[in-house]
Amino acid sequence: MRTRVLVAVLALMGPAVLVSCRGDSITRLPTTARHKPTPIAEPARPDDPRTDIYAATAPGMFSPAVKDVPTRVYVPNSESNSVDVIDPATFKVVDHFDVGHQPQHVTPSWDLRMLYADNDLGDTLTPIDPRTGTRAGPDLPVLDPYNLYFTLDGTRAIVVAERFRRLEFRDPKTWQVVGTVPIPHRGVDHMDFSADGRYVIASCEFSGWIVKVDVASMQMVGELDVKGQPIDVKLSPDGKIFYVANQSRDGVSLIDGETMKELEFVHTGKGAHGLYVSRDGRFLYVTNRGEGTVSVISFATKKVIADWKTGGSPDMGGVTSDGKQLWLSGRYNAEVYVIDTHDGSLLAKIPVGRGPHGLSIFPQPGRYSLGHTGIFR
Repeated sequence: MRTRVLVAVLALMGPAVLVSCRGDSITRLPTTARHKPTPIAEPARPDDPRTDIYAATAPGMFSPAVKDVPTRVYVPNSESNSVDVIDPATFKVVDHFDVGHQPQHVTPSWDLRMLYADNDLGDTLTPIDPRTGTRAGPDLPVLDPYNLYFTLDGTRAIVVAERFRRLEFRDPKTWQVVGTVPIPHRGVDHMDFSADGRYVIASCEFSGWIVKVDVASMQMVGELDVKGQPIDVKLSPDGKIFYVANQSRDGVSLIDGETMKELEFVHTGKGAHGLYVSRDGRFLYVTNRGEGTVSVISFATKKVIADWKTGGSPDMGGVTSDGKQLWLSGRYNAEVYVIDTHDGSLLAKIPVGRGPHGLSIFPQPGRYSLGHTGIFR
């Protein structure tokens, strides 16, 4: 991670162009050129692990499994069939390798010992060793892995087979299918688990529905028509409300997972897409891909308290382990954005391959990974 001192030095140097190992220029934005909204200032919420599902993901709370693993940012380029690896301390692309056809996300395994590039149309997973930041062996045959998740106990992987309209429960050691859940709506793609892991809420982007699936029985047990295009799903820190980004309604639905009812809707911006919880669990960052902004929702008030302009097409990503930066892929601009979470300043734009999508920062604090680009508990 860059230190505050380094940030200050770079700011005084003015605009700078750095050269990456791929020969691309990296734009570090000087302080005078950054969008500078008012820093977020709200009372801290009580730090009570009994009411915070993210209590084990605070800064410094790393699992022994990631000891000595260097921090890297992994960018799957869906249109280039490749992964770029970025050193977040320098903002440089330090490695680049080919993977299968149309990688959508880079997903940390439940035990935090492996990463997987989810090669959707290639019907494979590419294993990546986070200690070396390179491929860890041949691709694994897994049908249509648009997205990948793991149950809370780590005994099952859940492959989101979007084009086949189903969730496949697999053994994460052998990758054999142990159960299949047909989804009656088009575009199943993102989800999150209830606090106790009993069920998942999954979005169906192309049909406007969300569904509820019981993990133990591997059966769909509920559904709700929210209209529009529901995309990313995140559970609130108190475990009571599922936040569901809706790309064509330009905001976020607040869903009661027990009753499967929409409690309210929060407008954020055009093309609301990705959802990321702040490191302290107080805020939800919403990427508005069609507007080139990030909205900040307070979990305490359930209202937007800030809007940050990135430009481009902010999509998927994650928060750094110290919570000071938000990294996002620029889906239609072949770039990655680095945002200061203190005030929304755009710190850098880093060129990558075509169609960057489910960017993953690894390692992160937490006991285990539930999948996607890094949902840690």
